[in-house]
Amino acid sequence: MRFSPRFLDELRDRVRVTEVVGRKVRLIRRGHNHVGLCPFHNEKTPSFSINEQKGFYHCFGCGAHGDIITFVMETEGLTFPETVEQLANQAGMPLPARDAHEEEREKTRRSLYDVMELAAVFFESELQGARGKKALAYLEGRALTGSGVAPFRLGFAPESRSALKEHLTGKGVSLDEMIEAGLLIAPDDGSPPYDRFRGRVIFPIADGRGRIIALGGRTLDPEGTPKYLNSPETPLFRKSAVLFNLGQARKAVGQGALLVAVEGYVDVIAMVAAGFGGAVAPLGTALTEEHLGMMWRMAPEPILCFDGDAAGQKAAFRSLDLALPLLEPGQSLRFAVLPEGEDPDDLIRAKGAGAMQSVLAEAQPLSDVLWRRESEGHDLTTPERRAGFEGRIMGFANQIADPKVREHYRRLYQERIRELFGGAPAAKSGGLREWRPPMPRRKWGEAPNPARDHRESRAFSGQASDALKRSLAARASSHAVISSVRLLEALLLAVLNHPFLLEAEVETLSALAIEDAQLDKLRSELLHAASSGQTLDSQGIRDHLTDRGMGAVYQVMEQRPLLRGMPFTQAGSAMATVREGWAHAIRRYRKLTDLEDERISAAAAMKSDDTEESRLRLDEVDKAQKSPEGSEAGPPDSSAI
Repeated sequence: MRFSPRFLDELRDRVRVTEVVGRKVRLIRRGHNHVGLCPFHNEKTPSFSINEQKGFYHCFGCGAHGDIITFVMETEGLTFPETVEQLANQAGMPLPARDAHEEEREKTRRSLYDVMELAAVFFESELQGARGKKALAYLEGRALTGSGVAPFRLGFAPESRSALKEHLTGKGVSLDEMIEAGLLIAPDDGSPPYDRFRGRVIFPIADGRGRIIALGGRTLDPEGTPKYLNSPETPLFRKSAVLFNLGQARKAVGQGALLVAVEGYVDVIAMVAAGFGGAVAPLGTALTEEHLGMMWRMAPEPILCFDGDAAGQKAAFRSLDLALPLLEPGQSLRFAVLPEGEDPDDLIRAKGAGAMQSVLAEAQPLSDVLWRRESEGHDLTTPERRAGFEGRIMGFANQIADPKVREHYRRLYQERIRELFGGAPAAKSGGLREWRPPMPRRKWGEAPNPARDHRESRAFSGQASDALKRSLAARASSHAVISSVRLLEALLLAVLNHPFLLEAEVETLSALAIEDAQLDKLRSELLHAASSGQTLDSQGIRDHLTDRGMGAVYQVMEQRPLLRGMPFTQAGSAMATVREGWAHAIRRYRKLTDLEDERISAAAAMKSDDTEESRLRLDEVDKAQKSPEGSEAGPPDSSAI
C-alpha cells in the first residue's frame, strides 16, 4: 500500500475541504458550515453543505457525500493515486516512496496504537489503586478530578523501573514495541530497558481521532526534574504537529466554543473543566506553522492566551511573527494576556471561570498587538526615529503574503502613523475633514496656554495671506471630497446595473479603500450577493440590498444626475463601454484616495512648518485633486468623472 492511512489522514488534515470544494463551488458561510450550489446536480437553492471541522461535504438534494479525495476524483475524473498526488503537491507533502515494506510498517504502527492504549489503561488503573493515593491527592488539590476531567483519562506511573514493562509483557507486547512507542528507555550500554515514566501523574496525549499516541508526565517530587516529561518522537508522535485536546476541541468549536491555545496540558484541562471546551496546547514546543494550520481549520481567529510575564510576552511575539506572513482574508489571531504571575489553571482556581472569560473577552487582534510592540516604549521624538519606526511597521505589513490583507494592514498603519505624528485623522463617514489653523509655536518643553493659544490662532486666521486663504477655502470646499464619494457611488451603481462586474471585478471591488460607512456596507452586501452561489440579475441584486436594509442608499445613488450621465453606469450600455469606464474610474478613484493621503501629509507639514513651500505643496494637492487629469486623461465618455 503506497498511501498509508496515516499519510491520508495527514493529507486531509493539511488541506481544507472548503479550499478544494471552493475551486468548483461558490461557498458562503452559514453558521459553522459553508453552503453552495451542488456541483453534482442542477439546483437553484443551495443544498450542498461543507463541514470544515469534520472534513466532509454532503448534498441534501442528491445525497452526494465524501471528503477532499472523493470530491476531486468525482469532479475531475482522476484516479485515486492521481488525486492523492495532486492534493499532496498542493499541500507541499512529499509523496511516500513506493516501498514493498510500507504495508508491514503500517501494520507496526497500527500495533503501536494498541500498545499505547494498553499503557493508558494501565496508568488509569494505577491512579485508582493503592500506589496512586499521593497522585490522586495532588490532582484533587488542583481541582483536576471529577466528570469534567474524566475524558482526559489521567493516570499515574508508579515509582518503579519495570512496572509498565512487566504489565505489557504480560499482555504479549515485545520490548521492541515498547521502545518504539517511547514507553521504555534503552540504555546505550546495553543494559536492560526500563520504564520512561516513573513517579509521575500521567496525561495521555491523543490525536485528532482520539487515539493515544504519546504521554505526558508531571513529577510528584518537588525536587524532581524535569517537572514535565513528554514522550519522545515516535512513528505515532511528532510534537510539532500535535495539539493537546485537538479532537475534543474540534467538536466543541463546532458547537460554538472559542478556540483558545494555552501553554500546557494542565491549563487545557482546567479550561475544559471550567467550561472552555475549545482549549488546546502545544506539547513541549513553541507554536509551529502546522499548529496554526490545524487551528485555522477549526476557527478563523483562534485566541492565543499567554502569561503576563516577560516569557509570556516573548512567546506571544514569536507566535505573531510566525503567523504574520500566513494571514489570509478572514484568517488571523487574537491575543489574550493573563495577569502577571498567573496561568489559566491558577486564575480559574483563584477567581473562577468568570475571570478567565474576562481575559478572553479582552483579546486583541494581531494588528493591534504588532502596532503596540513597535510603538510603545520607543522614543519617537526625532524625525529619524519616526522614519525608522515607520519603516519597521510597514516592513512588517509587507511580510504578509496575501495582497488584500497586506494592503489593509498598510492602510491601517498609514492612518495610525498620521494620527501618531500629528496629522489629521481620516474622516470616518465620507464627510468633510475639518481644517484647523496651526497652533502657535511654543518653546521646547513649554506648557500650553489655552487662552493665549486661542487668541493667537484667531490672529493667525485673520493675518493669513490671500493665497493661503484661497488654498484653505479650496480644501474646505466639498468638490474634492464629493468627487471621490460620487466616483465611488458610480462604481457601485455600475455593479448594480451590470451584474457581470460582480464576478469579473470581485477582487478589485473587495480591495477598494472605503471610508464612508454606508457605502462600505453597500459594498459588503454586494460581495455577499456575489458569494451566494446564485446567478443574480440587476433586480435580484436590488432585492437583496432592500432585504438587507440598503434600499434607500442605492435609490439615492440612482437619482443623482451626475451618476446617471456616466455611460458606464447606464443599464443599456455595451459591455465594452462598461469595462472601459469601470477601469478608468477605478484608476481615478485610487488616485483620489492617494491624493487625500497626500493632502493630510501636506496639511500636517504646513501645520508644523508654515512656509511658502508647504503652502504651495498643499495648493498643488488641492488642484490635482479637483482636476480630472489628476491621475490620467480618461476616455471621452468618462469626462464626467
